[in-house]
Amino acid sequence: MLEHKTISLAEQVFERLESDILTGVYQRGEVLTELKLVTDLGVSRTPVREALNRLEQEHIIESTPRGILILGVTEQDLEDIFAIRMRIEGLSSYNATKRITKEELAELRETLELQEFYVNKQDPDRIKTMDSKFHQLIYRFCGSSVLYDTLMPLHKKVQKYRKASVENNARAQQSAREHRAIFEAIEAGNAELAEKYTVEHITNAAKHILKKEVL
Repeated sequence: MLEHKTISLAEQVFERLESDILTGVYQRGEVLTELKLVTDLGVSRTPVREALNRLEQEHIIESTPRGILILGVTEQDLEDIFAIRMRIEGLSSYNATKRITKEELAELRETLELQEFYVNKQDPDRIKTMDSKFHQLIYRFCGSSVLYDTLMPLHKKVQKYRKASVENNARAQQSAREHRAIFEAIEAGNAELAEKYTVEHITNAAKHILKKEVL
């Protein structure tokens, strides 16, 4: 059963279901029922229905006469997500470079160093966590709620494929080096270079993931 925290129960249910769908716990094409989810999660129908409404708005699921159809992320979705990120994620690094504080820079450095540590330990779960945090911090530090609200959902939707990517040690090491280059550009106050390295990083991630993807 989900525990009550500072966020609403419906929000907790949404985050749990979204994560389970995007990480492959529930597979694309699978059909679930509201009753099964109520039973699995140990909550009432109301928060489940609220969460399902949000998931349907995000086109992750679809209500059908047979039940709740899991849509997940299609190959075309994946291509579109990376195409969008390649065009706008560099802007978040550019803006972050212009306004980042010493405290924020220290947090970004710590996250990067932890990522590098876990890469050396070959710990894919923690690599993915730190990799995600590095991007999320830049989204937050860029100072634009529009960029944050656009990039965060896109980043979350590829988490299943990103985990598979970081399990490849060569790619995990390359990704950490690319993050290091982005960080050093931000630290140096070179917004143009931070933007350039970010675009290159997203392009390399897309090449690595898309060439292996079979949906």
